[in-house]
Amino acid sequence: MTLERVAYVTGEYPRATDTFIQREVAALRAGGLDVHTFAVRRTGDEHMVGPEQRAERDRTTYLLPPSIGGLARAHARLFVASPRRYLGALGLAWNTRREGLRGTLKQLAYVAEAGLLADELRRRDIEHLHAHFADSATSLAMLTAAIGGLRYSFTLHGPGIFFEADTWHLGTKCDRADFVACISYFARSQAMVFASPDTTDRLKIVHCGIDAAASLVADHVGADRSQIVFVARVAQLKGLGVLLEAMPEVVSRNPEATLVVVGDGPDRARYEKRARQLGVGDAVRFVGYQSQDEVRAHLADSAVFALPSFAEGVPVSLMEAMAAGLPVVTTQVGGITELVTDGVNGDVLRPGDVDTLADRLVKLLADADLRHARGVNGRAVVASEFDSMTEAGRLRALFEAAASGSTTPTRPEPWTAEVST
Repeated sequence: MTLERVAYVTGEYPRATDTFIQREVAALRAGGLDVHTFAVRRTGDEHMVGPEQRAERDRTTYLLPPSIGGLARAHARLFVASPRRYLGALGLAWNTRREGLRGTLKQLAYVAEAGLLADELRRRDIEHLHAHFADSATSLAMLTAAIGGLRYSFTLHGPGIFFEADTWHLGTKCDRADFVACISYFARSQAMVFASPDTTDRLKIVHCGIDAAASLVADHVGADRSQIVFVARVAQLKGLGVLLEAMPEVVSRNPEATLVVVGDGPDRARYEKRARQLGVGDAVRFVGYQSQDEVRAHLADSAVFALPSFAEGVPVSLMEAMAAGLPVVTTQVGGITELVTDGVNGDVLRPGDVDTLADRLVKLLADADLRHARGVNGRAVVASEFDSMTEAGRLRALFEAAASGSTTPTRPEPWTAEVST
């Protein structure tokens, strides 16, 4: 017998910035698993950048705003079903609250939402809940599992959670989960700092994945390309400021060079102003959030992908650029070197090194053969280690193992119906 259905929960879903979750859900569904998606809040229209997002929003159940009567009835049913379990969940909520009045009030909100979600999961006969991101979404998943007597797991991304691991009780979440799908060995190593030694075998490796076959591949051979592309949230963490500081040198050595910034975020206006101050306003174009098809088109039209981040997990945007045959220039932070090998499929630099960043970009813009070779190597790595269908199969193997009580290796083999019978 195999698992029939699972539930996913995040704070907001779907968003323009979490297409990797949408691909994972689609791949699990394609493999025969009935995936029910839940989110705390309904996603805004600014994230509806394509038909995939609109379709997912229509089939997602949102917890807020609840009716007072529905909230009361859900919690009453859970209490009657098991008073001891219900009170135990309240104790867990108290022990894992964040400090201060605000943290306590937030935790009360998570308890209220957990009751709604647990009651709905029991109604749908769903016994396993999976969350993406280890902060509030996994707090909700952990409390939902405790109050409803369910299994839960989560995907651990980073890097932000590692700066606040104690605040968000990462160790407790790892210890109580059936498994933790770490997106990289780096993420797993950080979880091992906080998880109990006797539960580290629950920390598994499942990469975020992409559909490499859907990429539009850039043609470098014989092509005169001068466009650099950056795809990420427009925030300081992603190192866009460093890239902008490098652009005056790049443009001085290659007057045709341009930069396209794909994405949006809290620092966009500041960076648009900074580009003008640096005298490269005409060479830098901010295009905001884009659909998946539009992102593919930007990649296919570019010569180089740049992401000089200060902290990362394993960026999906890097995978997409490599699948499009682009050489990538990035930094040696987080799990990036599990994807990019310096001098083979990209350049991996010291973070914040403006001069070297400018030099590598100029070198790649000038050498089509080098770009082509790096692109070929990048596509091979993505296809072998970061394919969305394969990685969803590994996650499915973990769901099945949790349901049956069996064990899996740290890097599980993809589930197949033949193996499970």
